[in-house]
Amino acid sequence: MGLHEAAVSRIAATVRAFYNRRESYRIFHGSTNSTRPVQRDRVVDISAMSNVVKIDPASKVAIVEPNVSMDKLVEATLEHGLIPPVVMEFPGITVGGGYAGSAGESSSFKYGYFDQTVNSVEIVLANGEIVTASRTESPDLFKAAAGALGTLGITTLIELRLLPAKEFVKTTYHRRSNIHDTIQAIRQETENPSNDYVDGIIFSKSHGVVITGQLTDDKPDSTKPQTFSKAWDPWFYLHVKKNTDPESLSSPVTDYIPLAEYLFRYDRGGFWVGVEAFRYFGFVPFNRMTRWFLDDFMHTRMLYRALHGSNRSFGYMVQDLSLPYSTVEEFVDYTSQELGIWPLWLCPLRESDPPTFHPYTTLPGPGDFPKPMLNIGLWGRASSDMDTFVRQNRQLESKLAELGGRKVLYSHTYYTEQEFWHLYDRSWYDDLRQRYSATTLPTVYDKVKVDVVKHGQKRLSWIQRLASLWPFAGLVGIFWAIRSKDYLLHRQPSWIYKRISENSRRQF
Repeated sequence: MGLHEAAVSRIAATVRAFYNRRESYRIFHGSTNSTRPVQRDRVVDISAMSNVVKIDPASKVAIVEPNVSMDKLVEATLEHGLIPPVVMEFPGITVGGGYAGSAGESSSFKYGYFDQTVNSVEIVLANGEIVTASRTESPDLFKAAAGALGTLGITTLIELRLLPAKEFVKTTYHRRSNIHDTIQAIRQETENPSNDYVDGIIFSKSHGVVITGQLTDDKPDSTKPQTFSKAWDPWFYLHVKKNTDPESLSSPVTDYIPLAEYLFRYDRGGFWVGVEAFRYFGFVPFNRMTRWFLDDFMHTRMLYRALHGSNRSFGYMVQDLSLPYSTVEEFVDYTSQELGIWPLWLCPLRESDPPTFHPYTTLPGPGDFPKPMLNIGLWGRASSDMDTFVRQNRQLESKLAELGGRKVLYSHTYYTEQEFWHLYDRSWYDDLRQRYSATTLPTVYDKVKVDVVKHGQKRLSWIQRLASLWPFAGLVGIFWAIRSKDYLLHRQPSWIYKRISENSRRQF
């Protein structure tokens, strides 16, 4: 804690200097899972705050700094036979990112967003003051900072709850033959108290799969554990598709997946977004051999670095969109007709109380109390023409609002300022910014908006123009991913899973 307190004091001094000069700043974490263009001016560097300070098995809490990644967190907690209630599916997502964003996963139908599993946070306010916020201490700041993307201060320490872990997740794949039945089945499974995890994949209008998971220490002796981290392992979504492909499939299919393997099952291929790398280069076939050969580049840490290095976030839909169950089918019909993007990820979410920057809805039915939502992961190729791409995004946002939905704000956002604040409670937010001296910081809208005009008018050198063309943009992305300082650590993620699994086996 002494080292932590010294680091926080340095950060507070830097922040105080910006505040005294009335200058805004951005926070540099060292990595990002956002798809928005990276801003590099006037930053406070907190990249070194990546330590697990304490795991307390007696009280079942973890005290960690904000840049602790999910795989590092899981490794530390499994040493004590514990696991966070909500673990984001990409190992590079950080604890601080999960708190400041709207991070959910297949346990969020039960526990809510990641921040709803947090007990307290230490925050450096924009004036340099260091405060602690919890449900009982500065509760307004504690609630608002969750999802506010760092616009109310810098989170420097987080205490989160832990649960007893088990060795495996008994994972069952339930095939459905249409979208309506898939949506109904996923909602029914969230009401089953024996389920610890629920999510789903819609491969087409006639092929939906609901995936349920139950923590267990018991595995049939004749059943081999299913893994997804090694280069020869299948990508998870391809494994699900293969095992539920027959339309006549009448019985669910079950795997026993080691816990850490389940939690990060979508890491290889970034769900299915990694397929776009093969489509981009064209001459590289997408098969088991090429996936094995290029496995180092197919994990999410590398994919995100390549995305930002190549500056190719335009032209691809990478959106998480949350809707009330009653309008999900209509929304899927819309995206199918207008964009033709498949597969789609389904992640059920527990209701979230407004005001908040998390997705929430009060539709349908009487009363204005919040209701559960279903998140749709819409990830795939859109138009390469900038005007058409912007129009597709604008129309998508309009349709989402019409159907009572909200988007997760890590992704491209094209709302006008008036449209944005029509969706979110500006007076609540502005009052908090005044109360906690945050008016010199960017607003949430400032952080999430995509400035299309500025992007289009950016003057590029001939080298930059060349680097934006096929195939050079992709090669530049690969170069930036490789030159990352921790490439050698993360080029062999299976080693990390092996280490986590060894730690967990000592507990079971």
